[in-house]
Amino acid sequence: MKSGLLLTAAVCLSIVALGQRMKKTSAEKRPNIILIYADDLGYGDVSCNGAVKVRTPNIDRLASQGVRFTNGHASSATCTPSRYSLLTGQYAWRKKGTGIAPGNAALIIDTTITTLPAMLQKAGYTTGAVGKWHLGIGNNNGPDWNGELRPGPLEIGFNYCWIMPATADRVPCVYVENHRVANLDPNDPIKVSYKAPIGDEPTGKKNPELLVMKSSQGHDNAIVNGIGRIGFMQGGTSALWKDDLIAATLTGKAQHFIEENKAKPFFLYFATHDIHVPRVPGKEFVGKSGMGVRGDAILQLDWTVGQIMHTLDSLHLTDNTILVFTSDNGPVVDDGYQDQAVELLNGHKPGGPLRGGKYSNFDAGTRVPFIVRWPGEAEPGTISSALVSQVDLLGSFAALTRQPLKDQDAPDSFDMLTAFTGKDKKGRTSVIEHAGALGIIKDNWKYIEPNNGPRLDRSVNIELGNDPAPQLYDLSKDLGEQSNVAVQHPDIVKTLSAELQAMKEAGRSRL
Repeated sequence: MKSGLLLTAAVCLSIVALGQRMKKTSAEKRPNIILIYADDLGYGDVSCNGAVKVRTPNIDRLASQGVRFTNGHASSATCTPSRYSLLTGQYAWRKKGTGIAPGNAALIIDTTITTLPAMLQKAGYTTGAVGKWHLGIGNNNGPDWNGELRPGPLEIGFNYCWIMPATADRVPCVYVENHRVANLDPNDPIKVSYKAPIGDEPTGKKNPELLVMKSSQGHDNAIVNGIGRIGFMQGGTSALWKDDLIAATLTGKAQHFIEENKAKPFFLYFATHDIHVPRVPGKEFVGKSGMGVRGDAILQLDWTVGQIMHTLDSLHLTDNTILVFTSDNGPVVDDGYQDQAVELLNGHKPGGPLRGGKYSNFDAGTRVPFIVRWPGEAEPGTISSALVSQVDLLGSFAALTRQPLKDQDAPDSFDMLTAFTGKDKKGRTSVIEHAGALGIIKDNWKYIEPNNGPRLDRSVNIELGNDPAPQLYDLSKDLGEQSNVAVQHPDIVKTLSAELQAMKEAGRSRL
């Protein structure tokens, strides 16, 4: 009898142990996922990529604990299309209306398609979006800032959101929590116009004496917190953000989301405002970089990354969390405000060794900081030259969570898990870059299709990389894209041109 009881107990313990192992294995297949998506951060703006005039110790530490990519790309040289591609797994240039979205744009993502957050929801994740959105809100009539704001992030797969509707230099300068403007007084409704001033509200153009930061071009409509914005706004006083508190506010909301969901798998899309204009860093960062407010904003961004890392450590979530850090496009220095960012560069090169910047077909437009930390999977301190793109995050995380993708889903997103963990040293076969023209990178060759657009954007002093003739660069010898060798290699031009055209016509690159 006693031996029978002992056998029964042993069997029960074995079943319990097996259940615990199965539960652990299941949990291991669903690590938390955090994407920190910086804004306008150049390849050369972080010290782990070679910056010496400004230091980013937290981002450097993240790189030392994971894989740092030297050939990692946003899909576009501007913000809205890069965000669209990342969340949908589709190159934005395939769909009309995915250019830089106006501040009052309707939602540009189709609510019926599979998105990164929607896919992860199906896999059992709680999903959250914090920070800059800039993908539109509402239907074709535009957003009702005083009512329900839908469709928006919640309709494309997020369980929770605390967002800036567009950018900090566009009205309305308020946060949206889920379907409502946060802290809005119904007795002080918001009015927004992108066509004409509202009532007798002062503007940056007519009342420059009211500005604490003057415009260098544009940005002279509504004045909010002493800063001229794009677009006109009236009302919503209690809901207005404080520019110097944006980073702290967004970081706090991101930390709160992590803490609230620590007991279950979660996905956090944390899109920072930094280092986009207007650059108004918190008082603890002002003057600390020696490079003016742009440098100070980089320090503030680095602090943000450190805060998220600290939160994960304190909650014992680090070992079961994939943390991705990257940027929506390359750098721009003077982007509309007289903030002395150009004068105080002090030899700093935001694009590092790359040519161009934001808005450009050259590589500084899309080759950006790209770091993946995945404890237990990604070898710490790995530096990878594998060709990777943000458009592949959907396909990769679908593979990780064993979520099948239908043929129409994520048409340009591949499973790059082995590349993201540093095991595959090659990565993608090719990637398409998007600015004024399209370019394709394959086997260290970069081809840019002919384009008659301007060669220089004088308002931001950035080479756009447009040329009516084909361009071809050997990136293995000429990373700075200084020598167009299209004439010397007509066969390669013909091959890459044909491949680019084929991918355009196919409507997809994932077969």
